[in-house]
Amino acid sequence: MRILITGGAGFLGSHLTDKLITEGHSVIVMDNLLTGKMENIAHLIGEERFRFIKYDVTKYLFIDGEIDWILHFASPASPIDYQILPIQTLKVGALGTHKSLGLAITKNSKFLLASTSEVYGDPLVNPQPEDYWGNVNPIGPRGVYDEAKRFAEALTMAYHRVHKIDTKIARIFNTFGPRMRADDGRVIPTLINQAIKNEPLTIFGNGKQTRSFCYIIDMIEGFYGLMGSSCTEPVNLGNPHEMTILQIAEMIIELTNSKSTLKYEELPTNDPQVRNPDITRASSEFGWRPEVSIRDGLIKTVEYFENRLRERS
Repeated sequence: MRILITGGAGFLGSHLTDKLITEGHSVIVMDNLLTGKMENIAHLIGEERFRFIKYDVTKYLFIDGEIDWILHFASPASPIDYQILPIQTLKVGALGTHKSLGLAITKNSKFLLASTSEVYGDPLVNPQPEDYWGNVNPIGPRGVYDEAKRFAEALTMAYHRVHKIDTKIARIFNTFGPRMRADDGRVIPTLINQAIKNEPLTIFGNGKQTRSFCYIIDMIEGFYGLMGSSCTEPVNLGNPHEMTILQIAEMIIELTNSKSTLKYEELPTNDPQVRNPDITRASSEFGWRPEVSIRDGLIKTVEYFENRLRERS
């Protein structure tokens, strides 16, 4: 197949590009490099079945030739990014999704939206099933990302119903692994890099809020399974093994042999207290469950960041 991935130079998009090329498909990556990095896809330059286009998907969108799939992954995705880039985050969720769906009509392509567990906000239900509508503050500091993705989902379903496009929606829960940016503000890269440097680990609130972390390889298999499924409703993709932030911090200190202590700071506004996916739909519809343990995934991720630190020293 010939596949377009918007945001393909990002953490998730670049790993998905690798998977698709390994499976024999041709991939066009489109990214304006606002938060994506060329180093994530540099190893593919010169590959016959790979093409990179630097472009902003919120503008008029055209690709020559047939396109079998459009995978819309373009968006700032970390709290630091979407608080620095709130308008760009809203635009890519709205205009970027609109332009990508318009191209899907033109090319008669299938379409997959990379949505997020943030559509559930600070949930009052745990774990979160896909039929839960969420508890979101639309005007809070996180609202620019939450509402951009909620609108993108609504737009995707509208195009599915009106234009009969074959659409998929992946609600992605916390994912980690190599190629994350050390400074992107997400929990695991922040704690690992603090631990490697023996700096105090930053814990927001009391650290008892929970997250469910999925290793990148499992998440990519989830995307691939969803593409081959008949699902048109949103599908949760994540690891249902729920842990507190304190438990994650303690495991990272152990794996890095760090001398770090814990530093507690005020909990950010609207920070979710729980996050745990109900993956019944993914499991029953296309047989997907995560296989890599949190510990094994952390070992690989720690190794990646340790190597990066050595390269720069």
